[in-house]
Amino acid sequence: MPITDFLIHNSQQYPDKVCLVEINPEQKETRKRSYKDYELIPATPSPYFRREITWQVFNEKANRFAHLLLSRGIKKGDKVGILMMNCIEWLPIYFGILKTGALAVPFNYRFTSNEIEYCLRLSEVDVLVFGSEFIGRLEEIYDSMGKRCPMIYVGNDPVPAFAEDYKDMVSDMPSTEPGIPLADEDYAAIYFSSGTTGFPKAILHRHKALMHSCRVEQNHHGQTPEDVFLCIPPLYHTGAKMHWFGSLMTGGKAVLLKGTKPEYILETASKEQCTILWLLVPWAQDLLFALDRGELNLKDYKLDQLRLMHIGAQPVPQSLVKRWLTYFPNQQYDTNYGLSESIGPGCVHLGVENTRKVGAIGVPGYGWQVKIVDEKDCPVKGQEVGELCVKGDGVMVCYYNDEKATKEVLKDGWLYTGDMAMQDEEGFIFLVDRKKDVIISGGENLYPVQIEDFLSSHPDVMDVAVIGLPDSRLGEIAAAIVEIKEGHHCTEQDLEEFCHQLPRYKRPKKFILAKVPRNATGKIEKPKLRKMFGASNLVDAQNKA
Repeated sequence: MPITDFLIHNSQQYPDKVCLVEINPEQKETRKRSYKDYELIPATPSPYFRREITWQVFNEKANRFAHLLLSRGIKKGDKVGILMMNCIEWLPIYFGILKTGALAVPFNYRFTSNEIEYCLRLSEVDVLVFGSEFIGRLEEIYDSMGKRCPMIYVGNDPVPAFAEDYKDMVSDMPSTEPGIPLADEDYAAIYFSSGTTGFPKAILHRHKALMHSCRVEQNHHGQTPEDVFLCIPPLYHTGAKMHWFGSLMTGGKAVLLKGTKPEYILETASKEQCTILWLLVPWAQDLLFALDRGELNLKDYKLDQLRLMHIGAQPVPQSLVKRWLTYFPNQQYDTNYGLSESIGPGCVHLGVENTRKVGAIGVPGYGWQVKIVDEKDCPVKGQEVGELCVKGDGVMVCYYNDEKATKEVLKDGWLYTGDMAMQDEEGFIFLVDRKKDVIISGGENLYPVQIEDFLSSHPDVMDVAVIGLPDSRLGEIAAAIVEIKEGHHCTEQDLEEFCHQLPRYKRPKKFILAKVPRNATGKIEKPKLRKMFGASNLVDAQNKA
């Protein structure tokens, strides 16, 4: 069965029940602020406002968009891209795409124009739905992409000349079910990831993977119709949305919050009576620091209803969880591990009953198998370190249009994660380090090659290597080891100013002027650099923090 059936069921069972709430706290922002400056969740120039819709309206909006796509010739197997900030229209559009039998293709809102164009071509998107924040970026590529990829604009501002108006087009569409039959083996969605080369990969999933994520989340956290899920991370992530799928399964409400300030989180949780929080490590850290400094007082909020806080996307320091449970002693806690290739978090999780094992990522999730193998693909012995592999209905079909990359990570149904792990005598899995060079900073993936290529364009730079260094708040930060050309002068400040051309999240947080070691074949010796600058077994160090 497809997950669209849950939406239909909820619209019939709870037609007048509020299911989605969008909240935008007031945040001041200058007109000159660009997408390059956005944090994980960008500030919004809008004053505080609140919108909500019921299950019946949600389903009707999804149906209207489905009929719009069908009227424009979209058919089963086509691809429809979504390039939007979190808003109340996002999920109805996503489900409308699924109802046509087409594939939903969410885009990272941080993508540059070139990255957007690359991903449009890679995933063979037939129609792109976008928000006002992306007009400038799409204008840059319209001449090359506009004719092959029609664009639909979602927003209140004047409609750009190269797009059609979403609101105008859906208003006359039927609200009835489109009636397109869907099967478990049908393709459902493409999500983007990236390897150490920095080029995004298109991850293909079937409908059964989306259903599997519902069952996993429901099994792990037991959502009920009374639960209220506070969703802060971007909906293009497989993380937050797949956690909400557990609420979708039972008719629970979701609150979409724009803004990550501690006071916004607590105020929203209090006013909306949220029962479940899914946070990234930096947001949890900031909230705890605000409480420690006395800037916030829990007595000012109604939070007794909070029953669960869980974290994913990066290693979780033990000290954070212990501090959190000091402030919220009656609250359950869970750690979630997963990849976009495994339809998001949950293939391994700690379990709410296992807080004594904080530091581990946990045990195999519901419906998942796990193994740890050595370089010869043999299971490791005892508590030896090896590569973590997972298997289940949530594993991707392939990297779309990339057979070589697919063969490197998929073997007999097993997904080779690239993460190095060990398993203790009780069966709990601990991450030790990452096989890949990807840097996970504040829950966002940074790809060293992209940053290295940019810094190499500086006229004074001879060589450069980017590695992750431990950070108490972000998990790790990008550090650039830069070798300056002989006879040239360049300071750390000069490099920092040069990197202002990059989006903020890609800018190195630390610059180290030193020689970059390379081996006989010319490859950067990053293990040596990590050892030199205190980043060996980075994940293990984060877990023990």
